[in-house]
Amino acid sequence: MQRLWVGAVLSVAAVCTAAAQVGTTGEPIKITVHAGERTGKYSPDWNYFGADEPNYITAPNGKKLLRELHDLSPVPVYFRPHNLLTTGDGTGSLKWGSTNAYREDADGKAIYDWTITDRIFDSLKDAGIRPLVEVGFMPEAMSTHPQPYRHDFPKGDVFTGWSYPPKDYDKWGALVEAYATHLKSRYGADTNTWLWEVWNEPDIDYWHGTPEEYDRLYDVTTAAIRKVIPAAKVGGPSATGINEGKSEHMLRQFLEHCESGKNAATGGVGAPLDFISYHPKGSPKVVDGHVEMALGRQLASVERGMKVIASYPKWKQTPILMTEIDPEGCAACKGPQNGYRNGPLYGVSVAEAMARSYELAKIYGVNLQGGVTWAFEFEDQPYFAGFRELATNGIDKAVLNVFRMYGKLGGDWVKTESSGELGVEEIIRDGVRAKDDVGAIATRRAREVDVMLWNYSDEDVTAAPAAIRMQIDGLSKGAVQVEEFRMDENHSNAYGIWKRMGSPARPTAAEQGELEQAGKLDSSEPGRSVAVKHGTADLLTSLPRQGVVLIKLQW
Repeated sequence: MQRLWVGAVLSVAAVCTAAAQVGTTGEPIKITVHAGERTGKYSPDWNYFGADEPNYITAPNGKKLLRELHDLSPVPVYFRPHNLLTTGDGTGSLKWGSTNAYREDADGKAIYDWTITDRIFDSLKDAGIRPLVEVGFMPEAMSTHPQPYRHDFPKGDVFTGWSYPPKDYDKWGALVEAYATHLKSRYGADTNTWLWEVWNEPDIDYWHGTPEEYDRLYDVTTAAIRKVIPAAKVGGPSATGINEGKSEHMLRQFLEHCESGKNAATGGVGAPLDFISYHPKGSPKVVDGHVEMALGRQLASVERGMKVIASYPKWKQTPILMTEIDPEGCAACKGPQNGYRNGPLYGVSVAEAMARSYELAKIYGVNLQGGVTWAFEFEDQPYFAGFRELATNGIDKAVLNVFRMYGKLGGDWVKTESSGELGVEEIIRDGVRAKDDVGAIATRRAREVDVMLWNYSDEDVTAAPAAIRMQIDGLSKGAVQVEEFRMDENHSNAYGIWKRMGSPARPTAAEQGELEQAGKLDSSEPGRSVAVKHGTADLLTSLPRQGVVLIKLQW
């Protein structure tokens, strides 16, 4: 495809001519950015990441990726790992990690060992990443059902002995207190900026206990943390869904417990709750030989959780953390339905899901703080093996460049309109199949406007690019300098280059270098000047299906 960068002011006829030249069809989509209409302070929701495998954080590729996450933008980046208290030797594998933080001697006396957890938290600190400390899972010596303990994913049952309640809640509380004490001693006042979440998805087999037993775990855990770090921000319950049924029941009973239930640790009423967490996911499938995403299902879950939280006056303004928000539920699972992960479709789905989550939060009047992308990197796996990850063998995937674009937003939201955008309720009801969704969000700082555009479809099939005529009004007279950043099949997409190389299983050093360069965010030459007439700049661009572009205007 010919690349069409942002141009000068053009007539509608010229726009149509240019659109035809790049293979687009139909009338250009009109996007209007009202740069003079600020709609609120921009607060990032994308700057949270996580993974099942905490030990990969300490690997060379893991450390490299952590530094890249830190460098996405000036805002703090958080990382949420599973398995921080799981028993084992610190060897990582798919859906597994361990730290051996707790054992017992022959008399049942606690033995604490922070050696492996120190490596994990040191790697986060060295990269400038803040921990979202997920307190779990159950050490082998403390589990009510310890055997079998370590799983062998993808063989057999994943939810083994680590997923059970403690046989002694006092010992559990002592472990959490000792853990928090050590972390405070080692990392000092930094721990006041961390987030602390109790367990993971207790409404499914991650927790082989009742909701009431989870409430008890929450009370004991948060009391132990707050005893050591009084200013600690604590939250939960990280329920799945939210869907009508078990996950909604878990969330509702938890919120009611935190408001008026008896606290198992203090004997008082209620429990501290600084943020509320849940996990909206999609469910892609293969239809007629291609992947069909399920953005509507994912957003329906986002919406359901917000509806539930908004129904409780006490909790309506409590920050919401969607501590896993992804197109589907298993980063370490492979299969044809997950074929979207290596290329640009993963990136554009993230761009749209995050933007629409902002929109839903505004509709329901709730306080969205962030969404955790459950993806990192996997060690000792083939290149582009099909896992949900941000990088493969030190090479950034296309999705990471969408986060780099998000990192360039800042200041205040401004109003946008798009003739090609679907309504969020339409997406939830019908998905994005009959018509592509071409939407936009924009922010403004003192002398800068940044506009992110996407062209998304649930259907992973080729289509003509969208021709876009964008008008930015509310500007001063004169001119603006324009720079453009792209992620699509032909830009910021190392996977496309790897395939053109012949998909080498072991790239040469030169190929590795080329792939790492291809994994960076592609941009046009900065400094292109566009005239502003009557306070408005006219720009023309095109955007392929499954593409994202960020346009920066400065003056």
